[in-house]
Amino acid sequence: MKNTIRLMRKEQNYSQEELAKQCGVTRQTINAIENNKYDPTLALAFKLAKSLQTNVDQLFTFEGDNNET
Repeated sequence: MKNTIRLMRKEQNYSQEELAKQCGVTRQTINAIENNKYDPTLALAFKLAKSLQTNVDQLFTFEGDNNET
């Protein structure tokens, strides 16, 4: 799953630490998500979207098997 968190975070001048505090996670978690090393829970995805003033569909893009819907 790809995401645009880093781009949106930088557009809003948030550090990883600031975003992490807003979402109740560590800076390392934000870093792992931005680097596609960790897929957040649904609850965290919604917290990220709220903090970045967008919706989950704008933050994440599924890149699965072409046979999946």
